Amino acid sequence: MLIVGTIFLMLPPTVFVLYILLNYFVAGKRSVCIVVLGDIGRSPRMQYHAMSFLKCGFNVDIVGYGGSEIQADLKNNEKVDIHNLLEVPGIFKGFPKLLLYGIKVIWQSVTLGLSLLLLPKSGYILIQNPPCIPVFLVVWVVSWLRGSRMVIDWHNYGYTIMAMSLGHTNPLVKFAKWYEHFFGRFSSQNICVTKAMQKDLQDNWGIRATVMYDRPAHIFKETALNDRHKLFTRLAEEYDVFRPKSGTVSSDETAFTVTNGNGDAYYLQSRPAMVISSTSWTEDEDFGVLLAALEAYEKQVSTKSADLPNIVCIITGKGPLKEFYREKIESQHWNHVSFCLPWLTPEDYPLLLGSADLGICLHKSSSGLDLPMKVVDMFGCCLPVCAIHFNCIKELVKHEENGLIFKDSKELFNNIQTLLKGFPNNSKKLDQFRKNLTGFQSSRWHECWTKIVLPIFDDHSGNAADDKKSQ
Repeated sequence: MLIVGTIFLMLPPTVFVLYILLNYFVAGKRSVCIVVLGDIGRSPRMQYHAMSFLKCGFNVDIVGYGGSEIQADLKNNEKVDIHNLLEVPGIFKGFPKLLLYGIKVIWQSVTLGLSLLLLPKSGYILIQNPPCIPVFLVVWVVSWLRGSRMVIDWHNYGYTIMAMSLGHTNPLVKFAKWYEHFFGRFSSQNICVTKAMQKDLQDNWGIRATVMYDRPAHIFKETALNDRHKLFTRLAEEYDVFRPKSGTVSSDETAFTVTNGNGDAYYLQSRPAMVISSTSWTEDEDFGVLLAALEAYEKQVSTKSADLPNIVCIITGKGPLKEFYREKIESQHWNHVSFCLPWLTPEDYPLLLGSADLGICLHKSSSGLDLPMKVVDMFGCCLPVCAIHFNCIKELVKHEENGLIFKDSKELFNNIQTLLKGFPNNSKKLDQFRKNLTGFQSSRWHECWTKIVLPIFDDHSGNAADDKKSQ
């Protein structure tokens, strides 16, 4: 890609201008390029956008980084092309942080810009934000050169994430805020994830945005018991917590299920409760809160004074802080709580969510304006959730209706105790929360997307988007 791009830039100026003019007028609006300056496989919302575009007859290009597996519907579709960007060469990894950041920005600007210029022209370029640096400027320039329309999907603010490690007074954070604010206004349309973010964009940034809540895809649903048993049997080959008490991997029995003579699975009465959380293992999720709550739970169960089950705590995902917390978990002695930290395939992740008893969310928005998609997926699987409190979490988790909200480890411990007391025979509150989630399950991504997002890309004037802005 870089060799081709270098040759492209060495063309005579007249040829370059003719190329730009030709591309300006060639391309239908039924084409979109989705830009993810991150791991495409770990950007589910942008993958959902892509799948909805495909269902509505668009040709789709996705530009971003590889690393994780993407949804099967995208891999096997001839109308979508995935373009992986080149990572910053390892030779620069030992440079001072500030210098490395500058090199990274330059590298990403060149590789992203060339990739977009060398692709067939798209009528629209849809950006995932964050990160905004250098994406906003690069995409704006390319959109201007090629006559495309730039659309931003605001998941959060990039500068607030940067501020978590550097502080809001850091000059780099101040520059990032100015950059995001200034170039964010160059988009032709905007989408965002909450009403709180919509209001903040309008009041403080002068940007009008359409709210498209994250909704679960159809793959997120309760898992049938026989499918749960098959999943547990498969996972038991790699993870001890799924194995029966004998410790032997068997197709007939797991830590949670057993089959009868006909091959049908049923739950063991003495099974542990499966508590699940998913994370990118970053600073906006403090898993120390969960560990402290489970330490208290371990002590409570040890007293045998309460009717509480053992817990298998599964924390899925990968990221920079994973090994830190793994070491912390392994440094302690656990009798009634077991841990599993897997990285699951896109096919197994919804199956496991649909098999769990309780979800835990520790996502604490850096801006206080976005919502955790992991909770959306859990709700799609009819899984009640305990979620940590932040400004707009109530737009998703309704306390005492579909889950519980907590502020610290003590409240989380109390919530887990309340929901699991008497498990599995007497789980009235969990059962009520599951019942209350049936309404949420009826509203899925694509159906909402066609009503709210599709008009933005079907109407060049943008009027449809303005009409939908309050949704």
